[in-house]
Amino acid sequence: MNFYVMNTVQTINSLNPINLKEVSIQKTTMMRAQLHCLCLLTLYLTAGYGQERKFSGPLKPMTFSIFEGQEPSQVIFQFKASPPAVTFKLTGETDGIFQIQPDGLLYHNKALDRETRAVHKLQVSTLDAYGATVEGPVPITIEVKDINDNRPTFLQPNYEGSVRQNSRPGKPFMYVNATDLDDPTTPNGQLIYEIIIQLPKVNDVMYFQINNKTGAISLTLEGSRELDPIKNPSYRLVVSVKDMGGQNDHSFSDSTSVNIMVKENIWKAPEPVEIVENSTDPHPIKITQVQWNEPGAQYSLVEKEKLSTLPFSIDQEGSIYVTQPLDREEKDSYVFYAVAKDEMGKPLAFPLQIRVKVKDINDNPPTCPSAVTVFEVQENEDIGSNIGTFIGHDMDEENTANSVLEYKIVDQIPKLPKEGLFLVQTYSGVVQLAGQSLKKQDTPQYNLTIEVSDKDFKTLCHVEINVIDINDQIPIFEKSDYGNLTLAEDTAVGSTILTIRATDTDEPFTGSSKILYRIIQGDSEGHLGIDTDPQTNAGYVIIKKPLDFETVAIHNIVFQAENPEPLVSGVHYNTSSSAKFKLIVTDVNEAPQFSQRIYQAKVREDVAVGTKVGNVTAKDPENLDISYSLRDNTRGWLKIDPVTGEIFTTAPLDREAESLYRVQVMATEVGEKEKRSKLLGGGSSQSSIASFHLTLLDVNDNPPRLAKEYTGLFLCHPLHQEGTLIFEVTDDDQRSFPSPHFSYSLVSESSQNDWKVSRVNGTHAKLSTKHTNFEEGLYSVPIRISDGGRPPLEGVVSLPVTFCTCVEGHCFQPAGHQPGMPTVGMAVGILLTTFLVIGIILAVVFIRIKKNEGKDTVESAQASEAQPLRN
Repeated sequence: MNFYVMNTVQTINSLNPINLKEVSIQKTTMMRAQLHCLCLLTLYLTAGYGQERKFSGPLKPMTFSIFEGQEPSQVIFQFKASPPAVTFKLTGETDGIFQIQPDGLLYHNKALDRETRAVHKLQVSTLDAYGATVEGPVPITIEVKDINDNRPTFLQPNYEGSVRQNSRPGKPFMYVNATDLDDPTTPNGQLIYEIIIQLPKVNDVMYFQINNKTGAISLTLEGSRELDPIKNPSYRLVVSVKDMGGQNDHSFSDSTSVNIMVKENIWKAPEPVEIVENSTDPHPIKITQVQWNEPGAQYSLVEKEKLSTLPFSIDQEGSIYVTQPLDREEKDSYVFYAVAKDEMGKPLAFPLQIRVKVKDINDNPPTCPSAVTVFEVQENEDIGSNIGTFIGHDMDEENTANSVLEYKIVDQIPKLPKEGLFLVQTYSGVVQLAGQSLKKQDTPQYNLTIEVSDKDFKTLCHVEINVIDINDQIPIFEKSDYGNLTLAEDTAVGSTILTIRATDTDEPFTGSSKILYRIIQGDSEGHLGIDTDPQTNAGYVIIKKPLDFETVAIHNIVFQAENPEPLVSGVHYNTSSSAKFKLIVTDVNEAPQFSQRIYQAKVREDVAVGTKVGNVTAKDPENLDISYSLRDNTRGWLKIDPVTGEIFTTAPLDREAESLYRVQVMATEVGEKEKRSKLLGGGSSQSSIASFHLTLLDVNDNPPRLAKEYTGLFLCHPLHQEGTLIFEVTDDDQRSFPSPHFSYSLVSESSQNDWKVSRVNGTHAKLSTKHTNFEEGLYSVPIRISDGGRPPLEGVVSLPVTFCTCVEGHCFQPAGHQPGMPTVGMAVGILLTTFLVIGIILAVVFIRIKKNEGKDTVESAQASEAQPLRN
């Protein structure tokens, strides 16, 4: 609105906008109303209103918020003067921008700039006709609201920076900064940074990243791994900055170039360190050093393995020290880590692994493997034979001069038949027979002293050599024929049937004299076994597997006696080391044997009577005929052919009555009684039993039904909304997986007008009313249920539902006369009759008591007269 309009407003006598509706629409006042509306529209659009969002009012302290950049000559507020004030006066930080009309109209004549002044402090006073102050000065605050009218600008057109290779990802190594003159508390001044170009961009992978709020530039994980000053010594980034938080299409932006030099990483693990053990030099001793890429890092050591004390330290120059002498035999190497942190205690990079090897010195004497080392040597052993290997130990490092051992025999006891009977290899420790063969009878034991030495130490060790008897005698049986033995074929497994014995004259309780027996002929099936008594060398022949007359009736057994120790050269086992024995097996009448213990079959439950459902087979060891029969055929569903063992149905099957039908099958010998008596010595027929399991496969032969009897279903009368009842359905047939599929429908047309039925899940359905106009009473709702089987079956059930008055959620029915229940009159009559009978009984009892009392009195008098007088 121009200044002309503002002058016109002065002539409108400070019209209140509330009175606008009262303005006459007559033509004579049309111009005045149009000008007033135009002023008010200007006030509304400029958003230059105060806290109360009014455009006119009395003079009082107020604050106005006005966007910067508005067109000049904008109305802010219309103040109203109170008599005797006739005009207004404006003072304060007007900056030549704010003015007030004599009638109190406050406006600004230039566009505001928040960046020049964000808040204007003004004072408004009212004056009378003589220029005297009537009211005020009253403070008026003008807050200039920001608009996005400034572009963000980087502080530098180009940035230079550097980074070490392998620096920690996410750790800033440089910053870029931009400024924006707009209000930083609004989106106008909120800046977002972004890397838009990286040159070179190897394999399309970003090596650098920027914090979009702070402008901090750091390495990505890939950059930490891949930066190499040899491959690419420098990189150039183009970084952009946007205001409005980067979320507005009308935001301003700027960009800058960032040049980054890649420096070689000096934060590297040092070479492994060797420290001589048990050093006598003053400690601590510097052993190596690490260094971070920049000064000011704080260093520390971290253990890889938990030790009671870490014998190393590090100073703030990165120098690493060993703090005490080390013992290689206690621990031969150490691995720990050096860590560099910034002043905030955050790691600057990955820890470095420090490896320390403890170098051995010869500080341990050789040790013996045990207090006494024992070897054995057979008599008559050839000269040069190895008796054993003597191995000493040295705690010093293996495969070094400190742990190389030498062996030497320094003493032999006894020195019979001569000294120097044994020698030991200098480095291997192999002990050999050197002088001559030994005889146990001459000297059964020798004791040697062996000197074990390294380059600085010597140790004496003791060796005991026992001369053992050689196996030059064979076992000889006490007799060559153990005769005949007759056993029944059912003799128990584990029974001892015979004791055999051989002797050996070699040294007792050695491998040369111990005897092992084995059967070399007549028992190819392994029915027999022989256990040896280690004290007496007696052999016990036992039954290991059941004997079988039908397979082998006579066993011609040959025993062989041997030693576990091999015979010496030139000595061989002969007939003296073997014996024979005849075992005669007699027949026993054995029961028939089924081919399996349990027979199983499956059949549909609706098979026709007489259907073959299975077959069993048994065999008699004596080849007698077998007769089959059934036991525990409780339902009489099956029969068996006594000759063939075939099993047939004899009645309809019912899976719902029994899904797995179990019977026992008996196989009994049959044949000529004379033949059995002659062959087996008489006896009754033998029999055996097997099980037959018949699994009945389900057939859909049972219609659906209610899972239980429903007698208490009710709905409260009168109904106010649809009533619902849940009922459960079942089917005696085998349930389908995952759940039975029942469908429901109402039988009668009348029921369909009142009710509806629907499926809830596999086993439950819902009966609901279709209206609420039911009378009190009992309703029987017929429902047809189909099971969806093959073939499908359906059943009709009647669901009783009572409509009744409800009290506290329960059906209330007044008690009426029930059959067999007495009426009130009958109850009173019964009660009076009961009282009458009780009265009669009491009267009779009372009379009898009185009579007994009179009789007792007469008898007492007579008795007193009959008694003689006593002084």
